Amino acid sequence: MTNLQIMIINIYIDGNNLYRGAKELGFDVDYKKFRGWLRQKYKATNVYLFIGLIPNRTKFYEYLQNCGYILIYKNTISINGVTKGNCDAELILKTVSDFYMKSFDKCLIITGDGDFGCLIEFLNSNFALVGILAPNEKKCSFLLRNKNVEITFLNNQYHKFANLLK
Repeated sequence: MTNLQIMIINIYIDGNNLYRGAKELGFDVDYKKFRGWLRQKYKATNVYLFIGLIPNRTKFYEYLQNCGYILIYKNTISINGVTKGNCDAELILKTVSDFYMKSFDKCLIITGDGDFGCLIEFLNSNFALVGILAPNEKKCSFLLRNKNVEITFLNNQYHKFANLLK
């Protein structure tokens, strides 16, 4: 890369992990402020938010898109009143696909879920990983902690882009 080229940094967010991690710490993420924080701190080019698709949440999805997120949906199902829509496979597939398509120079993964350990190993071994942002230090899996990769815990960052729950 020459000095004139701009480095493309993509961010891939495990939406449910971010949402739950913040809530467990007593915060409600202000997604507009969060997108600005990511832009400023990491010079993010594309920010992908992986999220379960719930039909009556269209206004929220429009808001997220207006904030600058690229939404990747997973269809959800409801089992005994509990909505399920795990996006792990979609996040892994999109990230690896983007890597092979050379859609970014470096990327950042936002999750604390150990299921992403294989993705972290792959990206790190290919020198494509900036690091991991884990939404909740106490809930960050050992399967990520043992990868010899920089992990930034958002616990002490939420005051910059979230509101305290009442």
